[in-house]
Amino acid sequence: MAEQTIARYRPYAHASPAWVNELELEKVIELAKTQAVKPKILVLFGSLRERSFSKLTAYEAARILDRIGADVRVYDPTGLPMKDEISVEHEKVQELRALSLWSDGHFWCSPEQHGTMTAVFKNQIDWIPLSTGSVRPTQGRTLGLCQVNGGSQSFNTVNLLRQLGRWMRMWTIPNQSSIPKAWTQFDKSDRLMPSGNRDRLVDVCEELVKATILLQPHLELLGDRYSERAERAEHGRLRTQAETELAKSAPS
Repeated sequence: MAEQTIARYRPYAHASPAWVNELELEKVIELAKTQAVKPKILVLFGSLRERSFSKLTAYEAARILDRIGADVRVYDPTGLPMKDEISVEHEKVQELRALSLWSDGHFWCSPEQHGTMTAVFKNQIDWIPLSTGSVRPTQGRTLGLCQVNGGSQSFNTVNLLRQLGRWMRMWTIPNQSSIPKAWTQFDKSDRLMPSGNRDRLVDVCEELVKATILLQPHLELLGDRYSERAERAEHGRLRTQAETELAKSAPS
């Protein structure tokens, strides 16, 4: 990929790593160095606001992941159309799907709004199909979760994101992060200030890279399912969801 294109996915890199470089992460950094190819992590956030705290948190997570040794790309949802039946060839849709296929793992960060994830975030997930022919675009990817709150701490959104990850056949790590009163957690330079909440974000990023590296050699085995073997034996390939539903409705 051209350097200009890669830079597009690294908007977090313009700021100095600052506190991120001071973190004691030697074990996971050494683990990452043993990999012939860097673990590839896609970062998604859930707001279109210019100063979005989910975006700022996603950028901080990206810096941590980058420091550990991951190949990190952040997707900007600006311009992504609402999920429908006609926009699948839209450049933002194709970009998101290509990034998901490229990735080994995802990091998701959504604001909590009305007790759940935002429409901006869910729209991104809705555009990533569960299957495209015989390809499962998210199957076997690892997943780390974070939410930001305008008020007191809540875990509603990360719990719902965990459900989404399971539905998409992703390996969601046990740890998760929830940042309360996010508007009080960033300094004038839009960097996370020291706190237990910031430490937990580091924990999630560290665990995500470890899980990605440890699971990577076993993905073929872990993704080998009886039901899919049976479907391939009967039909020669995995059918799309539409084909499966059509077969169910056809008269016997």
